[in-house]
Amino acid sequence: MKFFIDTADLDEIRDLAATGLIDGATTNPSLVAKAGRKFEDIIAEICEILPGPVSAEVTATDTETMVSEGRKLAKIAANVTIKVPLTPEGLKACKMLSGEGTKVNVTLCFSAGQAILAAKSGATFVSPFIGRLDDIGLRGMDLIDDICTIFRAQAAFKTEVLVASIRSVGHVIEAAKLGAHVVTIPPSVLRALYHHPLTDKGLAAFLADWETTGQSILDDKDSASSAAAE
Repeated sequence: MKFFIDTADLDEIRDLAATGLIDGATTNPSLVAKAGRKFEDIIAEICEILPGPVSAEVTATDTETMVSEGRKLAKIAANVTIKVPLTPEGLKACKMLSGEGTKVNVTLCFSAGQAILAAKSGATFVSPFIGRLDDIGLRGMDLIDDICTIFRAQAAFKTEVLVASIRSVGHVIEAAKLGAHVVTIPPSVLRALYHHPLTDKGLAAFLADWETTGQSILDDKDSASSAAAE
């Protein structure tokens, strides 16, 4: 399963990209607004940091303008993926852009029927928003289960399930169990995946025991050699 980072914060992206765990990124107008910089500049910088797909969302609502915006955004870098809404106009734009060889992420998916339409329109990714379904009393992961089941049954569908609106570590784990292709994760949730109290407790015990030996794996000569290599 691929990990995309869901943010337009360049410092966060650089920090997390250094882990080698990040396969791409997603942005949206809300995330860009928080960054407070020109949209195209942010996308260009993210594409330099991450070699994988970087979703850049159109802001138009009619097909013609969405396609024009998508073509312009696609010129920023080879790894830009155009993000369009799951509306009739958005699916028309998806069909046209994907037909031109542009990767398209169809966003704001809330039903299995919508996901089928996205796949039929040639979407590279479809983004079901699970957290927003949870917010209204439904179980968002049930939608992921349905879409993954359908896509496995339909060999002609090449669209990947990109789980969005993730709120917790549990969402990530369940998406993996269900066979989702991608999760797009807020930085806080990605960092939470590292943590378990028994890991911290075990490490503390190991370090305390090691301290009693009075030993060091690296001596002064090793430290000097390491510093010189850097």
